Amino acid sequence: MKQIGLGISLVIIIAAGITIFSALFTVHQTKQALILQFGNPIRVVKEPGLKIKLPFIQDITFYDQRILDLDPPAQEVILSDQKRVNVDAFARYRIKDPLEYRKRAQTDANFRDVFGRRLNAAIRAEIGKILLGDMLTEKRANVMEFISKQMKAQADEFGVEVIDVRIGRTDLPESTARAVYNRMQSDRVAEAARIRARGTELKLKIKADADRKRTILIAEAQRESEILRGQGEGERNRILGEAFGRDPEFFDFYRSMEAYGAALDEGTTMVLTPDSEFFRFFGSNKSISE
Repeated sequence: MKQIGLGISLVIIIAAGITIFSALFTVHQTKQALILQFGNPIRVVKEPGLKIKLPFIQDITFYDQRILDLDPPAQEVILSDQKRVNVDAFARYRIKDPLEYRKRAQTDANFRDVFGRRLNAAIRAEIGKILLGDMLTEKRANVMEFISKQMKAQADEFGVEVIDVRIGRTDLPESTARAVYNRMQSDRVAEAARIRARGTELKLKIKADADRKRTILIAEAQRESEILRGQGEGERNRILGEAFGRDPEFFDFYRSMEAYGAALDEGTTMVLTPDSEFFRFFGSNKSISE
């Protein structure tokens, strides 16, 4: 009888231990617990520490209290100017009501699928209203703020809080990127041609202006030289005229010397009679001064 009582006591102690172990659970500081009774959510425990539940009839599901990320697949969006872009958007959210989250979303995978499709639909609807160039201006921030407000309003029904919504990357499809590149290349080629044309035009203007100034300078120089030459010739003729007036015979001698110098170059051969007028100053003993 003593051994039977000891065995019963041991069984009671083990059962009590199992019951106590089943009734206790720990909530980590980064988690929040949802207590389920026969599969139905009944209450939420958010404070960390050791907690108690009804053993065997209540189960615990834990949800993260930290900020989580939602990154749905990238999608192709047609803009208002009919350009196509690949948009990769993401959201940051926190589960604030596990009870409502369990009722509406059931599982994390289901929530990410449903809410991710809603996010992509909002991105597609709003980004499709702007132009490609607007994606690089402040209008992009305005559109993202509007989308963020939409998603925050829809998040309450799932028991979550949307912290932020952003566009991570916006890429052009290969065909669009090639078309944009070709257009940019054509624009640059056209701009280079315009610059070269302006440079050629400026070159021709500068050259024409330089040629005009050169022609004017040469003409003025020639005119000045003719004037100076005429003045020199006049002064020369005046001096020679005065000399001729004073001593006609010396003037005749001087002009003959000039003629000799011009006619008698090296290798010149002349056939004249000794009494030729050209050599009248040769062979004469008469003094020039006489």
